[in-house]
Amino acid sequence: MRLKTRRALAAGDRRGEEFYMSNSGSEAFEEIRVRVYDGMQIYGRHYPAPGSKRRPLVCLAGLTRNSRDFHDIAVALSGKDEAARPVYTIDTRGRGHSDFSKDWRQYAVPVEMLDVQDFMASQHLHDAAVLGTSRGGLIAMVLAAVQPSLIGTVILNDIGPVIERDGLMRLAGFVGKHPPPLSWESAGQRIAGAEQALFPDIGAKEWLEIAKQRFNEANGKPAVGYDPEIGRSFSVLGDGPIPVLWKQFNALNHAPCLVLRGELSDLLSEATVTEMTERHPDCRAHTIARQGHAPTLTDGPTQDVVRAFLKERDVGA
Repeated sequence: MRLKTRRALAAGDRRGEEFYMSNSGSEAFEEIRVRVYDGMQIYGRHYPAPGSKRRPLVCLAGLTRNSRDFHDIAVALSGKDEAARPVYTIDTRGRGHSDFSKDWRQYAVPVEMLDVQDFMASQHLHDAAVLGTSRGGLIAMVLAAVQPSLIGTVILNDIGPVIERDGLMRLAGFVGKHPPPLSWESAGQRIAGAEQALFPDIGAKEWLEIAKQRFNEANGKPAVGYDPEIGRSFSVLGDGPIPVLWKQFNALNHAPCLVLRGELSDLLSEATVTEMTERHPDCRAHTIARQGHAPTLTDGPTQDVVRAFLKERDVGA
């Protein structure tokens, strides 16, 4: 199936968009390509749940990550049981199969938030559940401040208003620093070498699958999965303090919130999670054992926690 359509967004909105939807070859999802406000083409996936009246879930990935990160949980949540819901996953600009920007300064949370806003408008999504991993959670906070009606429920995966410097500097140490590996086997080994301490229970086979999530593919080999220019955004950090984002987090006060934290996370501290639950009027927390930044969301128990939270919060959607 292939559908092409072009139309204006909401009345009074200066932006227009174009999207293409095609069968990906997988029964699980359809591919979507949306032309956003500045002409960039943004890629996403739709995991349908025919007949479901439950709140749709929109998944936003981390700094250099993409929609493939959410495949397992999207399949689980859009399945055929009575709690099934449609799931959308998005590659913001410079990631996965979305266009790369000509200006690295466009790799900023407010700009990426506009990508998400336009994508959601193209799919007529509002009062949605939003699951944001790391950078995706920051986008969710800014989106809530700009257009709160888009978010009805939020799940923050290993991210909060206070970001630990050690974790951020670890990420800065590899973003945009290495060319794609020459084989899938070496891709898995590279990621394992960098992250095995944070995910001690992941084996070689699983690291290979993770590599296939993170890298694109060209001629059967790993290809760049994000624009290396994204790494330049860290150059503005310097040695100064990392901004604290409680004001942005407070924008989520209208939406029930679930905070997921990896037990071994070096980016989100237990103290920050505790303060989040104290400040937010309806926020609960769940720790994922023996995982670091950011939890993979591929294990059944974690998926069950997310499913139960979303099902409970569908009341009134």
